Amino acid sequence: MGMVRTAVAANFAVWYLRLVGFLNLLGAVWLSFGNSIRRHNANDFFTPYLLTAGFTSGLFALFLAITMRRRKRAAWILNLVVCGLFLLVFAAAMVPADTRSHPQNWIAFLLTAGFFTALLAGRREFRAKGDRANPKLAAAVAVGGVAFGGLLAAALVTVTNTSKGSTFGERFAYALLRVVSLAGSDNDFIGITPPGWVNVTINVMSALLFLLVLYAAFRSPRGRALLPQDEARLRELLGRYGDRDSLGYFALRRDKSVVWSPSGKSAVAYRVVGGVSIASGDPIGDLEAWPGAIEAWLAETREHAWIPAVMGASEEGGTVYARHGLDALELGDEAIVDTGEFTLEGRAMRTVRQACNRVKRAGYTIRIRRHEDISEAEMEELIGRADQWRYGVTERGFSMALGRLGDPADGRCMMVECYDAEGAPRALLSFVPWGPEGLSLDLMRRDRDSDNGLIEYMIINLIERADQIGITQVSLNFAAFRSVFERGSRLGAGPVLRLWRSLLTFFSRWWQLESLYRANAKYRPIWEPRYLLFAKNSELPRVGLASARAEGFLVAPRLSSLLRRR
Repeated sequence: MGMVRTAVAANFAVWYLRLVGFLNLLGAVWLSFGNSIRRHNANDFFTPYLLTAGFTSGLFALFLAITMRRRKRAAWILNLVVCGLFLLVFAAAMVPADTRSHPQNWIAFLLTAGFFTALLAGRREFRAKGDRANPKLAAAVAVGGVAFGGLLAAALVTVTNTSKGSTFGERFAYALLRVVSLAGSDNDFIGITPPGWVNVTINVMSALLFLLVLYAAFRSPRGRALLPQDEARLRELLGRYGDRDSLGYFALRRDKSVVWSPSGKSAVAYRVVGGVSIASGDPIGDLEAWPGAIEAWLAETREHAWIPAVMGASEEGGTVYARHGLDALELGDEAIVDTGEFTLEGRAMRTVRQACNRVKRAGYTIRIRRHEDISEAEMEELIGRADQWRYGVTERGFSMALGRLGDPADGRCMMVECYDAEGAPRALLSFVPWGPEGLSLDLMRRDRDSDNGLIEYMIINLIERADQIGITQVSLNFAAFRSVFERGSRLGAGPVLRLWRSLLTFFSRWWQLESLYRANAKYRPIWEPRYLLFAKNSELPRVGLASARAEGFLVAPRLSSLLRRR
């Protein structure tokens, strides 16, 4: 019962901040309503905590509401200190009889006291930790932002000033005062008369700087990089349980973090992107220890106020994650080829068969070997070709890509090379181990000047030589929203499904959604569904954005890349 009261008090504090933020923004755009609130902040009238009918205060209250909803300890401390000081000033102001005689003052006092009481009652709910570097970062952003904003605002005032007789130092002081305080008296600065829109622009810059400082102060910590001892333990688990999930080896990406079950027999690999902790694939290790690893991962997300999400979970893994309160959304299907059942015969394989025969007649040859059998010099050449043949500057992949090539620790990976009739390299494929008898596609590159059908020819050769290299199954590319493309093109598909398919076809111009599906479907594979798991529907847009960033579909522009392009 006590825990319920604590949660109710915490939720009351969050909703109070949301309501105050909404009223502040409403007062900023609705002049008569805003002026009415401001009159209650003058003379003997008072308004509740943070209610000032200002645009900046509205954003500030909403920002605090978001951080409080994520149960961040720093936001709770800030609200407790500021509201406590405000309540003391309020109590002192209520001593005169004239002030006590106004009923609205008592309402404001009781609301502020209620918010302060809710903070105290719900203190145990706010346990999420921030990054230890946040105070220094926030101070640096504040100092640098004020200096840069002051100079930029002073330049704007200089260009638009309609009066004469002021120095640049005076204009800088005027701009700096407005950046810091959002206000400035024109009477105190003789010879400075900028247009009204300039003051508004400076105020907007100041508000954005204020929010940026808040973000730096309250940002969630990033997960630590994969440690050597964690990688060694993961490889040990993959050696014992690696055949359970075709994506298991991708947990060894070194931009991921890992959290272990109490028994150490299972682990969840994840990466933090934009405050979202994205676990990739199923947990690694013993199935019976999966719940312990998932609980440890979810506890860590709560500790740091991260939003939990899982990308690329199998049906079995998604079921276990769902038992811990996560909802599932089908992302698409993974194409898996059983080498023992695969055949090129039949009408359905006619297109692939013709492409392979055409490439074979052109004199192309295939070479298949483990990475450990490739010399260091040859591997350097292969890496250079892979970079040269890469389309675009962004390396895509997170849950289904290793993110490196030629690392000595990945000696059991398989390299498939294709050479033309003159012996020149034209394409390469790299596969990671999937247990002792399986491979999972990691990298696929080809020379764009080469003949079509090379990739099909390489994959067919790999499957045909499966007995020689000791594999029984091969995982190919992931086809996002495969069922939509497949069912949406059938006779009798509903209007909603056809519209959804048309939308995905449109985005396929950039993200190759439909082409990946068709490239995999030609091998007549076994389709294994993969799922995205999330905690709340309201968090799904943020989870989707973080997932797109992790996979490389959305990339924030960097100054270095812009300079290189220019």
